Amino acid sequence: MDTLTITGLSKTYGNGVHALSDVSLTIPVGMFGLLGPNGAGKSTLMRTIATLQDPDKGTIMLGETDLLKNKQQVRSKLGYLPQEFGLYPRVSAEVLLNHLAVLKGITNRKERTAVVKALLHKTNLYEKRKKNLGTFSGGMKQRFGIAQALLSNPRLLIVDEPTAGLDPTERNRFHNLLCEVGNETIVILSTHIVEDVKELCSNMAIISNGKVLLTGNPLQAIEDIKGKVFSKAIPKSQLGTYKDKHTVIAERLFQGNTVIHIFSNSNPGDGFRPVEADLSDVYFTRIFGQPTPAQKQ
Repeated sequence: MDTLTITGLSKTYGNGVHALSDVSLTIPVGMFGLLGPNGAGKSTLMRTIATLQDPDKGTIMLGETDLLKNKQQVRSKLGYLPQEFGLYPRVSAEVLLNHLAVLKGITNRKERTAVVKALLHKTNLYEKRKKNLGTFSGGMKQRFGIAQALLSNPRLLIVDEPTAGLDPTERNRFHNLLCEVGNETIVILSTHIVEDVKELCSNMAIISNGKVLLTGNPLQAIEDIKGKVFSKAIPKSQLGTYKDKHTVIAERLFQGNTVIHIFSNSNPGDGFRPVEADLSDVYFTRIFGQPTPAQKQ
């Protein structure tokens, strides 16, 4: 099966923003999570892989095919669900999906009808196929987005922030759909929702400020920081003092106090208690960095 190999990808916009800095990733068949805060470079990377923009330098190979030099060839093997996509509100799901299938090159009417019907069933939209898209909920629109992305039976599927704003039921339905697709396809899931990656992906990368900070298996990444995350409730007024002394990776308000998580190679004492690490702790540890020499003491 094909592997997506990204090597030395860099992109700087005209305003001087370094969106990508020497990004290299190897992405096999299956679900691959791309985690990062807003502005990390995730969407730039997705658009570049989707052949919608060129990098300043670097290569992207899908198997033996140079993606950047064979855009038309690759687009026939590519499905893309961007973070925001427009739909014609007064057109039915069936009519628009049929039209998009024609644009994808499925010109045989019998074949096209079969493909459209199968995808509407796959995305649980068949019963609503005659309804105008303007009446669809957010989750239904996302499932229609996946249906159009799957029209060409892609070898590579890119989905950008697909579960943002979905209720728990729609989120679970969407997860199941992505997992089913990921059995035979490279699926890149770009998101800032840590739980989506933990639940769905066997491989991931964390990206921030255009740079890859970590790659690997989510569960192994959690195991790697086991016993190194500690928690304490403190007065909010003391937060700055604790940040000077420790690597604070997360903070939240709880019953009038601020609860902080810190990363430390050893138990810091001082009322801190060890907590079970999760992928959020991995994420924030990488985003906010490792302890400074002074903080390790």
